[in-house]
Amino acid sequence: MPAHRRRFPRILLVPVVVAVLAAGVWYWKGRGGGDAQKYRTAAVEQGDIRVAISSTGNLSALSTVDVGSEVSGKVTEVLVDYNDRVEKGQVIARIDPDTFQAQIEQGNAAIANARASLQTARASLRNAELDYSRKAALVDQKLIARGDLDQALAARDQARAQVAAAEAQIRQQTASAQNAHLNLARTVIRSPVNGVVLARSVEPGQTVAASLQAPVLFKIAEDLSQMEIVLAVDESDIGQVKPAQAVSFTVDAFPDRRFRGEVRQVRLSSTNTSNVITYPVVVSVDNADQALLPGMTANAEIEVSRRDNILKVPNAAMRFKPPVDDAAAEQQQSAQRGGGMSDDLPKIAATLKLDASQQAAFDGALARMRERIAARTAAPQQNGNAPNLFGRGPGGPQSGGGNRGTGNASGAMRQRMLERFNQQFGEFRATLRDDQRQAWDSAVNELVGARRAPVYVLADGKPKPVLVRVGASDGSSTEIIGELKAGDQVIVGVQVAEPGK
Repeated sequence: MPAHRRRFPRILLVPVVVAVLAAGVWYWKGRGGGDAQKYRTAAVEQGDIRVAISSTGNLSALSTVDVGSEVSGKVTEVLVDYNDRVEKGQVIARIDPDTFQAQIEQGNAAIANARASLQTARASLRNAELDYSRKAALVDQKLIARGDLDQALAARDQARAQVAAAEAQIRQQTASAQNAHLNLARTVIRSPVNGVVLARSVEPGQTVAASLQAPVLFKIAEDLSQMEIVLAVDESDIGQVKPAQAVSFTVDAFPDRRFRGEVRQVRLSSTNTSNVITYPVVVSVDNADQALLPGMTANAEIEVSRRDNILKVPNAAMRFKPPVDDAAAEQQQSAQRGGGMSDDLPKIAATLKLDASQQAAFDGALARMRERIAARTAAPQQNGNAPNLFGRGPGGPQSGGGNRGTGNASGAMRQRMLERFNQQFGEFRATLRDDQRQAWDSAVNELVGARRAPVYVLADGKPKPVLVRVGASDGSSTEIIGELKAGDQVIVGVQVAEPGK
């Protein structure tokens, strides 16, 4: 065989081997054997977080007056219509006054009759008094019997009673006549306030009956330049709502416009609708341009918290946990749990402007705390229990897999933590002035109550936990306070390799 034919197969064999090796490498990498686990990251951002509660309610005037009739009768005139502006005291309707005028005439006649009766009673009284005087003189002379004098005395007393009754009758008839005059005046319906007529429920010729309660003839809104919304806030959110909080809302009539308001009142009366408890929250609204109308449905958001110029991470970073094969990262997280508060305490102490003796007492208490934490961290942990802030073992506030930081502890656990903390720093606290002690207690209470959680950054291709304090969250981002800074990359998830790559 010629030499060039023997070399030809060898030349073809080289690219075949290279191709087989490349395919093997590709398959090996595709199976995950060539690269370490890959993660998706996001940057720590500096910005604002706004936490709001959503609710709905209806707009209404601050004061809406129902104008009714105190007397019954036929309506003869209606002088206003819907949307008319009225002034206080303006006549807006009239009821037929004939019945009440007749009652006034009847009352006047009754008064005149009572006065005539009074004159008759007074005349009888004068005659009875004269008769009594004469008989008294005759009795003294023993010319008549004593019984005749007694009869004259009784007749005089009866005449005086008749005079008193006649005077009372006059007062009664006068009061009745005054009531008739009042009813006559009530046939003229006047506006009690300056405002706008929202509703009119009467027409001329209609008869109104006010026997049991006054029928409502008009609804008048006192001032539409200031309005209010009564929002129904769920019981799970009502604890966050306070007076003077900002409110923004929209109405269907102006979908592209956002209106502003302010929480004026959180009412204590609850409403139970299908076992759902809500509380009314009154929001005051400035309606100077009269764009908003009573009855409009408002879709409102109550701004319960706002944090400006803070560090925040995506909520996915707070939910991320290392895969099972990254147990070392979880152990490192456990080792860091105890040191979170001890790193924040010097910052609190720096704000108190301590003198030398106070600083020495603080440094000693802090050093003892860190020694206990270090000792617990170095000691073997049973059942996965991690050392906590106070170096306590199983059963302490930090024990158990469900609590991922001091802030996740229950109220009772936090209380125990605070008591233990006060014991450890009791000597230092005793050296503080009253104003320093108050500032220290407030800061410590906030620190103990703060929620702590780890976020993960990449270190040598592996997740490394960084313990941070967790602040407000708007549902997509969460405020963090800790060692991270803007621009740092935090892990938000595991990158899934696409098929064929």
